[in-house]
Amino acid sequence: MELVWKILVAVLLGALIGWLAGKIMKSEGSFLRNMILGIVGAALGGWLGSLIKIGGGWVMSIILAIAGACLIIFLWRLIFKKR
Repeated sequence: MELVWKILVAVLLGALIGWLAGKIMKSEGSFLRNMILGIVGAALGGWLGSLIKIGGGWVMSIILAIAGACLIIFLWRLIFKKR
């Protein structure tokens, strides 16, 4: 049961971070797309932070997650830009 709560919290935080990153990046994507990109970006930010030994608490985790989500939105735009 504890695992279910952890997953639910991760998804909700990823959705919130995706929404925030969408606002920062002025994304015109849907809420659902920003939520998914936020979840992926949060995972990417956490992974990159652990690679370069940055971490230490909730604040840094949130900053890394937002940065990762912004990076994912940026990459999404590069790959799927309108022509």
